Amino acid sequence: MAETAVLVAVPDKRQPDTTTQEYLDELSFLAETAGAQVTKRFVQRLEKPDTRTFVGEGKLAEIKAYVNHTKASMVIFDDELSPSQLRNLEAELKVKIVDRSLLIIDIFARRAKSATARTQVELAQYQYLLPRLTGLWTHLDKQRGGGVSQRGPGETEIETDRRVVRDRIDFLKEKLETFDKQSNTQRKSRTGVVRVALVGYTNVGKSTIMNMLSRSDVFAENKLFATVDSTVRKVVLENMPFLLSDTVGFIRKLPTRLIESFKSTLDEIREADLLVHVVDISHPSFEEQIAVVNDTLKDINAADKPMLLVFNKIDQYSTDTSNAAEQQFEGMNADEDAPERPSLEQLKATYMAKMHDPVIFISAQERTNIDELRSLLARHVAKLHYQRYPNQQPVVEEE
Repeated sequence: MAETAVLVAVPDKRQPDTTTQEYLDELSFLAETAGAQVTKRFVQRLEKPDTRTFVGEGKLAEIKAYVNHTKASMVIFDDELSPSQLRNLEAELKVKIVDRSLLIIDIFARRAKSATARTQVELAQYQYLLPRLTGLWTHLDKQRGGGVSQRGPGETEIETDRRVVRDRIDFLKEKLETFDKQSNTQRKSRTGVVRVALVGYTNVGKSTIMNMLSRSDVFAENKLFATVDSTVRKVVLENMPFLLSDTVGFIRKLPTRLIESFKSTLDEIREADLLVHVVDISHPSFEEQIAVVNDTLKDINAADKPMLLVFNKIDQYSTDTSNAAEQQFEGMNADEDAPERPSLEQLKATYMAKMHDPVIFISAQERTNIDELRSLLARHVAKLHYQRYPNQQPVVEEE
């Protein structure tokens, strides 16, 4: 039986209602991806969140009454909670309290398949857990694998637990250093071949494009973070070979500890010669998603690379905004002045005029403009190849 979840958001008073709704839609999608069924959304506009319980006293009483009445199994907050807020909310609501960071880490844990990704996620989990330890984590002693207890004289249980977690964090960091060295060795062996990385917000269709271009079988579905492990495939387009990597998707408020943990995966982006930024143009906030990706690229020192902007899902694009107006929820007012979305033709004209980098509009699902994408990608790979090796013709290996 699926767990039932209540969502809580505390937006700034100046944040538009449509933006609040889009953020809660994304949080709901995250919850569903993690296996929970969302039954209610609560919104409270505050200048800043309450330092003790994140929401105000009256709103907390509303949430508590609803949780008690419906027997909801968890309450999910669209921000990271402090350790004290987490403890106070658990004591008050008597159900599982999950913040946005923990929810994303949990999804990563479910999706991670390789030894590297599993280690990266486990490190992020322990780094999240360490400052939130109460006296309830004595089961962590079992991580030591038995033997004589290393607990010192006069040391409390929580101090023991913290030491266990710190030891585990140190162990995982060492393990990741080993994986990083192996990854660096693999990347060095690929020198001489142009490297292209697919980047973008989560669930924009990167894996579908990867499968189409490389004829591989990368897992892809309509859920957030369907791909956590980076995948590298050799591709040949118009007699031009290159390496194409599919990388983990970015998201608003991506936990910093996850960015730090996924260093080796993000190195595929840092060391790429060309970035293919995939955008879901059908999403109402696609421009904000572009900004999130660009900001994340800056954070990992990869914003200065040549980039090809690919607007995907043109088959799902609609100028109709009436659906958003129908999906009101408590704490939100209808935005009657919301402007109508421009047509796809207007967007094409706008982006092709204002972007310095190449732009193309496709539907990976419907295979629309895919030949144009292949041709554009091949031209840019060839340009990079000849810049690096002006006197060398590309050599295509026999399959």
